[in-house]
Amino acid sequence: MTIAITGSTGALGGAVARLLADLSPRLVVRDASRAPAIGGSEVVVATYADDDAAVRALTGVDTLLMVSAAEAVDRRAQHRGFVAAAARAGVGHIVYTSFAGAAPDATFTLGRDHHDTEEAITASGMRATLLRDSFYAEVLPLFADAEGVIRGPAGHGRVALVSRLDVADVAAAVLRSPAEHAGRTYELTGPEALTLDEAARRAGAVLGRDLRFEDESLEEAYASRRAAYDAEQWQLDAWVSTYTAIADGSTARVTDDVERVTGHPARTLEAALAALA
Repeated sequence: MTIAITGSTGALGGAVARLLADLSPRLVVRDASRAPAIGGSEVVVATYADDDAAVRALTGVDTLLMVSAAEAVDRRAQHRGFVAAAARAGVGHIVYTSFAGAAPDATFTLGRDHHDTEEAITASGMRATLLRDSFYAEVLPLFADAEGVIRGPAGHGRVALVSRLDVADVAAAVLRSPAEHAGRTYELTGPEALTLDEAARRAGAVLGRDLRFEDESLEEAYASRRAAYDAEQWQLDAWVSTYTAIADGSTARVTDDVERVTGHPARTLEAALAALA
């Protein structure tokens, strides 16, 4: 069985590639010089925006891990093109990193993009496994400003932050036995749902920083980001809706899917952040 992994120069794809080193997965990257050194693995260059290169890179692949592309105004088109290329190349099974609550009307605007990709995968005829990840626990500290303040219109909503390491463990387990997981959708969360106030204080304790959360109104959230960044409206909407999705309960669901697939409990916020040290 030939396995291919996209995004292997990134944190998630790289972690999966290392977990599957004994299977010598094919590493599909944009920049070969940044590919992780995994003995026996073939490195091929392709991007989501180049369909012909993607077909060449994926020919002969049985099972593909498609790590979602970086946020972009044309990400839907990139994903649809890559999914079509995978089908043309003869890929039999695609494992896609989606988002918890992906839907055409998801509060988190990028969740709508993930739903569109899921639709493209379903229409492709390939077998599929969908990994619907919650927001990553490891990313939480990056939301803080220089003073250690995380600001956004999240109110007292809760979020079941998931460790990226757990997502990697699930992906690796699925790729080792894809037939067992064909047609399944897993919602990957941490073991508890926290308010951002709780999450900030607990993250700060692990990292030795003073982190705290300050709620914003919707108007304040847009204004503060417009003042700080030269960003297009779609990007502003994505940033702000990260918080409004927490506020309206979209991210509060806790599942045991990580444990059911991997055999180990989902990591706590503290465990996820301690692993960064």
